[in-house]
Amino acid sequence: MINALVVEKDEESGRTSASVREIEESRLPESEVRVAVEYSTVNYKDGLCIGPGAGLVRHYPHVPGIDFAGTVEASSDPRYKPGDKVVLTGWRVGEAHWGGYAQKASVRADWLVPLPKGLTTRAAMAVGTAGLTAMLAVMALEEHGLATGQGPVLVTGAAGGVGSVATAILARLGHEVAAVTGRPETADYLKGLGATQVVAREELTEVTRKPLEGEQWAGCVDAVAGAMLGRVLKQMKYGTSVAAVGLAGGAAIEGALITPFILRGVNLLGIDSVMQPYANRLRAWERIAKDLPMEKLDAMIRPATLSDLPKLGADILKGQVKGRVVVDVNA
Repeated sequence: MINALVVEKDEESGRTSASVREIEESRLPESEVRVAVEYSTVNYKDGLCIGPGAGLVRHYPHVPGIDFAGTVEASSDPRYKPGDKVVLTGWRVGEAHWGGYAQKASVRADWLVPLPKGLTTRAAMAVGTAGLTAMLAVMALEEHGLATGQGPVLVTGAAGGVGSVATAILARLGHEVAAVTGRPETADYLKGLGATQVVAREELTEVTRKPLEGEQWAGCVDAVAGAMLGRVLKQMKYGTSVAAVGLAGGAAIEGALITPFILRGVNLLGIDSVMQPYANRLRAWERIAKDLPMEKLDAMIRPATLSDLPKLGADILKGQVKGRVVVDVNA
């Protein structure tokens, strides 16, 4: 028997409920690699899957958890053997497939990445999908010309999971970081991660019809979209890029015009971590192990257990989770 967070759905009312239960290990889906899970984390998608489902969950009962880290117990794939430390993010695990909110998981070998040297399984989940997405965003900005000394790099939603890791990485690489937050009480936290400037969210949420504004930002990692992204695009320096990673402020880009793209050569880069090819994932995890300051990582971590997840799932949907939650599935 293993412990797992199981979400069930009442077919008559359509309501879901989540609780920690003991389940038979034989109920795990058949696949190539069985992993003894050590840690998972909490992302926005996890909140959806713990709660209403939002069309992400195909079948109930369901075990959420879109990422996890642990030790291989058994493998029919020669790439992995018992005792190997591995990380999983994406591939719709925790959505269409049972995920990491259990003491064991059964997944395809193609979905795994070896744990990079220098990272523990706990640290890997302090990074998790959010941190992987942040690193992919930084790498994309670099590939489109971002270098130190060009001016401040903006990070929106900076106190969230993606924003926290992006802030710490960019600061470690030597960039000035302007961190945007709607929570003034997180200013000291963001400065501790390396932000040189904290920008109030209200300064960037007013929708304007101006075609362009003064050039301010040498790059941007945007987790918000909506009116904020529309405003930020008009403030980007010539030839710079915005890496779009989320839509906490809405799926539309309010107030956006074509002018930043055709008059300033601004690039809008879409960042997806779910279906990233193996080589890109491996490169991003290796960069994380090298460029994310581990001493800053501790400041982001909030520990949790499986029994904390129903509340945390609701909290993250309300924007009330700061930094990174690390879930010890065996506690």
